[in-house]
Amino acid sequence: MSKKFTPTPHDAVFRQFLHEKETAQDFFEIWLPDEIKALCDFTTMKVESGSFVDEDMKAYQNDILYSLKTKKGKGYLYVLIESQSTPDKLIAWRLMRYSMATMQKHLDAGNKTLPLVFPILFYVGEPSPHPHSTYWLDCFEDRGLAERIYTQPFRLADVTTLDDGEIMQHRRMALLELIQKHIRRRDMSELLNEIVAVLSHNEYTDNHVVTMMNYLIQEGNATNPKQFITEIAKQSEKHEGALMTMAQVLKQEGIQEGIQKGRQEGIQEGIQEGIQKGEQQASMKIASQMLKSGMDRRSVMKFTGLTREQINTLCKRDN
Repeated sequence: MSKKFTPTPHDAVFRQFLHEKETAQDFFEIWLPDEIKALCDFTTMKVESGSFVDEDMKAYQNDILYSLKTKKGKGYLYVLIESQSTPDKLIAWRLMRYSMATMQKHLDAGNKTLPLVFPILFYVGEPSPHPHSTYWLDCFEDRGLAERIYTQPFRLADVTTLDDGEIMQHRRMALLELIQKHIRRRDMSELLNEIVAVLSHNEYTDNHVVTMMNYLIQEGNATNPKQFITEIAKQSEKHEGALMTMAQVLKQEGIQEGIQKGRQEGIQEGIQEGIQKGEQQASMKIASQMLKSGMDRRSVMKFTGLTREQINTLCKRDN
């Protein structure tokens, strides 16, 4: 179970003092490095509410968070002050988590760049001096490796820049990389030979293959997916059964889609026919009334749009 950090009287009195902006500014003048102080526009200091920090971390919060605008452009600086009367070996990680949560909330508020967050640990515990490192990379077992990972650009696996020939050498990753590289760019049927070669030289499960073919159908540009998959099946003995089954399913779906489309078209035709029939019946009724009132047949035809034969039929029926 995670350790909870319940505020002590030491922490409570600290929070009471530091919630006053004038006191906080004195604190900053004493404890902030000159480089950071030079950035701060202290006239914009504002205490941020506890809800500004990650909701999941409320049980761990004994902190005070101030936001300030910087003197350079539209940047923001947050000063995070953590009061601690009981040493915590992972305090550096805790401060890093608070800092990242603050950055995220800053982005959630509509800002487009990360703010600077400067954490300060205010320690008044019994062991003296403070017994643990405040460098978060010291929280790892292998600090050297962690430093190399987290102090340089992260590794980028940019498949869009790889040559297809290089991708073909990537063993079981080749199918995924090849299809995802070209999924938005080309008619996938152009890659038939490459896909067959990848399937032939690498060990894939039927589930892998069917998953990729489904993805290809949903997101790709194959002109005739059923025919494409059928061609792959014919040339891929290892997965012929699974792919042929998939092609058959596509065929059935095509038939059902055609039936459904036919039904919809039939319904639409029926609606139009009903409208036309209703309009014709209304015209016949009006024409009948006109004829009974003594209007000549030619005028009735003109006003109602009925044919001579329809007018003659009306006259015979009414007589």
